[in-house]
Amino acid sequence: MISYATLNPIAACGLDLFDKKYKKTDDINDADVCLVRSASMHEMELPDKLVAVARAGAGVNNIPLEDCAKKGIVVFNTPGANANGVKELVIAGMLLAARDVIGGINWCLDNASDENIGKTAEKAKKNFAGTEIAGKKLGVIGLGAIGVKVANAAVDLGMDVYGYDPYVSVQAAWNLSQSVKHIANVEDIYKTCDYITIHVPLMDSTKGMIDKAAIDMMKSTAVVLNFARDLLVDEKAMVQALSDETIAKYVTDFANSTTVGKKNVILTPHLGASTEESEDNCAIMAVKEVREYMENGNIKNSVNYPACDMGVCDKAARVTILHENVKGMINIFSSVFADAGINIEDMTSKSKGDNAYTMFDLDATVTDEVVAKIEGHEKVYKVRIVK
Repeated sequence: MISYATLNPIAACGLDLFDKKYKKTDDINDADVCLVRSASMHEMELPDKLVAVARAGAGVNNIPLEDCAKKGIVVFNTPGANANGVKELVIAGMLLAARDVIGGINWCLDNASDENIGKTAEKAKKNFAGTEIAGKKLGVIGLGAIGVKVANAAVDLGMDVYGYDPYVSVQAAWNLSQSVKHIANVEDIYKTCDYITIHVPLMDSTKGMIDKAAIDMMKSTAVVLNFARDLLVDEKAMVQALSDETIAKYVTDFANSTTVGKKNVILTPHLGASTEESEDNCAIMAVKEVREYMENGNIKNSVNYPACDMGVCDKAARVTILHENVKGMINIFSSVFADAGINIEDMTSKSKGDNAYTMFDLDATVTDEVVAKIEGHEKVYKVRIVK
């Protein structure tokens, strides 16, 4: 029986995909698998029994990836599962910035007692006039699952779209509209675009990438949208620029004390993926990833281990080994199997940074003694018998 714990509410349509081989536990110390959305795991003591963490979403900054890797815990995420929900909110953010819809709504509420509000509104509406987004230049920084959808939708809305991503995947390139113009230097987006939206992961290299220097390059009429991570933007510099009117508006999905209530900030409380469809899609994908790993040892969409797939095991046994990415490890594992009289029917080994993952299909079952010999090597994090 495989035990799983949830640190946040996970959509039932996902959890329902667990069959009778799985049981839910409220104690993570008893769990083989953990499913999480936004709960922080950085201060948690990760149990030795835990072998997988699935994030029902794309961002994984709430999970200690390196600590998990060194304990042989594979961390999955669900890229693209919430992309449409975020895309739609980004488009809404652009429209809210272009047209003072919020100001108009508030005016109606403030004048609710006016019996002649219809006539009064005709005089007041000029105070909420805006601009159209058709024909405006949109710069999309990061052309992953969300960035591509935003770029394509903006093309359909008649915008002139520029895309920047030096690491764009082949899949993303295939999905991207031919009308999107490729930009080799991100500064060209800062200098020329009316709207700028950022869709990159939060890493050391991207933290604060939209800083004072970047903001200073932008038009005074520019609108910056951030539905990725708040730390991608130097928000103190952004708030100051808004106050100085050297930039027009900042639309962000990350409420904090730096931006809340500030001039020309349109702020939403992390609603990007908060749709029934996104939560369902993320839950379904997360559970499918977990089941594939637990039942077959295959890895898809891991952020700390490489993708690896040997299909369904039709041999006597399958063993997976999570280990440090150093030379000679395959020979060591093979020798242990040979000494135990076990033949290797098939194998694959992949690496990702400092970590590696090796799968063996064998002609005989593996004993605890064999597992102990492999796990005893200082470069091995964890050994798991899949079959």
